[in-house]
Amino acid sequence: MTLEAQIAGGIAALGLATPAEAPATLARYLELISKWNRVHNLTAVREPEQMVVLHLLDSLSVLPHVANAATLVDVGSGPGLPGIPLAIARPTLAVTLLDSSHKKCAFLRQAKAELNLANVEIVCDRVEGWKPDAKFDAVVSRAFSELADFVVQAHHLAAPGGRLIAMKGVYPFEEIARVPSSHKVEKVLELAVPSLEAKRHLVFLEAA
Repeated sequence: MTLEAQIAGGIAALGLATPAEAPATLARYLELISKWNRVHNLTAVREPEQMVVLHLLDSLSVLPHVANAATLVDVGSGPGLPGIPLAIARPTLAVTLLDSSHKKCAFLRQAKAELNLANVEIVCDRVEGWKPDAKFDAVVSRAFSELADFVVQAHHLAAPGGRLIAMKGVYPFEEIARVPSSHKVEKVLELAVPSLEAKRHLVFLEAA
């Protein structure tokens, strides 16, 4: 099975409606990560076939839960996860990729150019120090930090009524208990990622 076919099957299993060209663009994205990984350690997952489930489908599982967002910032984006898959799957979503690593920002700029991602912006800065001109409907993190640190460092990026959304593995009982009183956990959803046996949860936080 080709990488593109594997991705298309995963998108169908998630029940997502994406542009016809999305599987091909997502396959090119994984090939670009794999190419850069040979020189720069962008991700511990080395094989594109493994990246389909562990990175792409994991990222795309969030898509239905940001359906009402017009703008999204991916905090600590790394190689663009989940921001780039979300931007490819939903071209009307304005996605900002925020990371403080110059090496990773160089990759993000290359990916934006090669994949022609007109709805993506890249900011190379520390999350706590960045002051955007406009705030975001959704502030998303994946493998970025503990919930408490995420709230403290990224709360200023959320527009009024906007949400902080953290991608987590097992249900984060202890992290939830440490969330600052300035914020409350609105809900925690269990995500179903095709072919992934590990647990995945999405934590929604809002100002108290």
